[in-house]
Amino acid sequence: MSAERDSAVGEQISDGGRKTAKAAKTAAAGGSASAKKAAPARKTPARKTPAKKATAQKATAQKATAKKPAAKKTAPARGPAAKQASARKAAPAKSSAALKKAPAPRKQVVAPKKATASVPAAPAKTVAAHPQGESRTALVRRARRVNRELAEVYPYAHPELDFENPFQLVVATVLSAQTTDLRVNQTTPALFAKYPTPEDLAAADPEEVEEILRPTGFFRAKTKSVIGLSKALVEQFGGEVPGRLEDLVKLPGVGRKTAFVVLGNAFGRPGITVDTHFQRLVRRWKWTDETDPDKIEAAVGALFPKSDWTDLSHHVIWHGRRICHARKPACGACPIAPLCPAYGEGETDPEKAEKLLKYEKAGRPGQRLRPPQAYLDAGGRAAPPLGAG
Repeated sequence: MSAERDSAVGEQISDGGRKTAKAAKTAAAGGSASAKKAAPARKTPARKTPAKKATAQKATAQKATAKKPAAKKTAPARGPAAKQASARKAAPAKSSAALKKAPAPRKQVVAPKKATASVPAAPAKTVAAHPQGESRTALVRRARRVNRELAEVYPYAHPELDFENPFQLVVATVLSAQTTDLRVNQTTPALFAKYPTPEDLAAADPEEVEEILRPTGFFRAKTKSVIGLSKALVEQFGGEVPGRLEDLVKLPGVGRKTAFVVLGNAFGRPGITVDTHFQRLVRRWKWTDETDPDKIEAAVGALFPKSDWTDLSHHVIWHGRRICHARKPACGACPIAPLCPAYGEGETDPEKAEKLLKYEKAGRPGQRLRPPQAYLDAGGRAAPPLGAG
């Protein structure tokens, strides 16, 4: 019985062992299967899509950049020397930045000032025909318009020296240097009464002539000139005043200005008289920038027909003596103000400017003792003789 039990137990044990082995195999097989199933789960993170890879790379880059500034910020804190160096570097940066920013407000402040400073000059430019960039054609038109306007203002314009013949005119013109025509007109009656011809004056006593010419100033030099030109007229031209420019300028004391006065007013031959008034006004009007009388004559003469030269000279000279004065022009009373680039140099208030007018424009006598009838008809008044007060 015991032997049978033992065999039975042995069988059971052996069966159990078999079962156990099978179970172990089954467990091993299940473990390997589960391992096989679990393996793809472990491989899945390695097989990321491109989008996930890019996201991961961006995250990694952001972490790297986040770490770098932290490293840079913490780097200066490693030692006091580094802190001092960084402080020194930071200070100039602030100062240079401040210097760069400083000019900006200044420019903003200065710009409005320039803009406002140019405002007062605007009326002068709007009133005047400004010559900047003016073409040659525009200059000619403006100059001729000025002459036409002046012809309407001074229709009675004439030479303001008293004379009856070319000889008296050439002598009076020589005497007019450095003095007024009025003073010459008050002096020549006594001179021509005593020496009416070139022959008489050529043979005159210089001391007697000097005494007569004393009121004109520079009387010694002028005495020498009038006696010299009288002798030249007698010796070279038979006592007659020549009617050619090249002959007139050969006479003592006679230049181009005097020659054109004689040619234009005694012989009716056109000429431009470039005296001090003419020079001043043509430069103010920007007709020319020349300062030499001969160059002024050529420049202005090119703007007008030759037939206008003599009357143009009268118009300009009359305007310079009556309105457009040297020191203080009467701009507020000027009839050609809209055409004048120099408008505003003088008095612009009409009432104050009117007080600056001279001669007949101010209701006072002119410069001639014996003016033309047209001047008297226009309201002009004859000048008083010398010593009349």
